[in-house]
Amino acid sequence: MSVSNSGEFGVHGQKKAKTCDLEDGPSCFRSLPFPPWYGMENFPDGGIEDSVVSAWNQQEDGGLDEELDPLMVFGLGIMMIIVSKLDARSVTQARLVSREWRAVASSDKIWAPKCEELWMGKAHIPRISKVGGLSKLAAYSLSSMDYKRTRITRNDLCSHVWVFHFTEAAPAYWRNMDPYWQGSGTPMRRYFHQDGSITADSDDGVWGGHESCYTVVTGLLEDGTIREHYVRINRWPQLSVRRKEDGSWELSNRLCCYTSVPDADDREDGTGPPSPVF
Repeated sequence: MSVSNSGEFGVHGQKKAKTCDLEDGPSCFRSLPFPPWYGMENFPDGGIEDSVVSAWNQQEDGGLDEELDPLMVFGLGIMMIIVSKLDARSVTQARLVSREWRAVASSDKIWAPKCEELWMGKAHIPRISKVGGLSKLAAYSLSSMDYKRTRITRNDLCSHVWVFHFTEAAPAYWRNMDPYWQGSGTPMRRYFHQDGSITADSDDGVWGGHESCYTVVTGLLEDGTIREHYVRINRWPQLSVRRKEDGSWELSNRLCCYTSVPDADDREDGTGPPSPVF
């Protein structure tokens, strides 16, 4: 379907852009002219960004007058710049104004920086957001939902390296072998595998080469609410599950604690944040 401006000339007498196919997406915006910053006096006090907010308010009230539509006044190119300055929630609302606004507010050029902002400082970037061909808007939405998830899965356990240490309540004999309590040496690491086993590094003094397996236990009520959720390793006391603010996971009981390590950028299947660009 195409978007056509009504009439050959714009509100202020300048020649308007030619028809643009919505299916072409934001790529078609590059061929459109950038109108001058005319009409700023029509948007007092709040400036241009407030005009974007008022636009979807007018849409809810029964439609937007084309002559007052910021998209028609400023043109697609400048509206891309304006919309990119809004927060994610406001950009999502802007998509509801019209088909033309939806095309602008769905652009990867707008959502790619917002994804980077969302992922900044996170230990893990959800794998689902890295599926090939996925739009940046979808990646942002899926990542936001995933960071709210508190139910750990076997894939979560197997996707990350885990640092292990004993708690203060553990026997002194164990703590004396733990680099975490000695303040020196490499932290002990644990690796969960899809077959249900757990392994450690070959030089791990605490591990001792014993066999170990794990189980994820989730109890649900009839309405789907989680009644209990924990991870059990061998016959040890169950490990409670906590999702931290940086998106990492923590498994703990009174004797020990496992924390997922931020994924390395150079891992082929890693989910960590992208390397900074200098």
